[in-house]
Amino acid sequence: MITSLVVLLLLCVVGGFALITAQRVLAFGSAISTQTPLSTQTSYMGTSDRVNLLVMGFGGSSHDGAYLTDSMVVMSLLPQSHHTTLISVPRDLWVQIPANSGNYHKINYTYTYGSNNGANPAGGGDAAAQKVSVVTGLDVKYWLTINFTGFRDFINAIGGVDVYVPDSFTAKYPANDDPNINPNWIKVHFSKGMQHMDGETAIRYARARYVLDNAAEGSDFARSARQQIIIKSALSKVKQISTWPSLYNALTALQHTIYTNLSLADLMQFALKMDLNNAHRAGLSNQNVLVDDTAPDGEAILAPANGNWQAIKDYVKQQLYN
Repeated sequence: MITSLVVLLLLCVVGGFALITAQRVLAFGSAISTQTPLSTQTSYMGTSDRVNLLVMGFGGSSHDGAYLTDSMVVMSLLPQSHHTTLISVPRDLWVQIPANSGNYHKINYTYTYGSNNGANPAGGGDAAAQKVSVVTGLDVKYWLTINFTGFRDFINAIGGVDVYVPDSFTAKYPANDDPNINPNWIKVHFSKGMQHMDGETAIRYARARYVLDNAAEGSDFARSARQQIIIKSALSKVKQISTWPSLYNALTALQHTIYTNLSLADLMQFALKMDLNNAHRAGLSNQNVLVDDTAPDGEAILAPANGNWQAIKDYVKQQLYN
């Protein structure tokens, strides 16, 4: 959902060191990771090997489907050259879950299954990373999850974000994340140009799926691009000195937003090394190696063109920024 919250984390932590105690920052690092804050699994990104981080976003509410990953993006980094590749994996890709079980689901169900519906976040992250490794051919050891509910609070904590919307569109959007509270739908519209967005508006912009008047904005790839726009806008806001007094509350919100198997130290190093401005971007879609298909129950899915899973791996390898 959203492919580079790591950068925001880095800047919040850097600002946090200047504004609050190191003890608070270390407690934050312990809360967001399976690893101790100052440990490393990557030699603090001193390696010449490629480091792959799967970033996943989910709704995080109490309704059904709360842990279906709305977005799945692999951030592939060569630490020494800073070369960064972002690879979007569509949520509708039809895969076996669990592996070799003969049971098929959309790939966005992997985290739900592996985490036992959110009860075991580390299990879910590991399962999703392993599945994406099999699909892409990349060695995806690391993962980070984003709870969109918490991300909404994070944006509000920094006073909203200024966003340049590159293309206008109107979409149908749930009136409430929980249909038991309100099952209705509303229309949301975004006009081309600069907009100031609070947390709710930013989340709607990032997650809007049922686009009514601009088909290009309705794809998984377009949603991924919009999520990147929100992240960059939030990054710009965090850089502003006037935002720094809000970072204590922002850290609190962020603590309820992300979880990862990278330590705080490794996550900071990843953020320092990656280069989003010059990153290569690619997405698996029905415009390259996937085709539209229909599951046995009639739902729309995506499958490898000609059933060729190896072609997906070959395509990903060709797209990497070496």
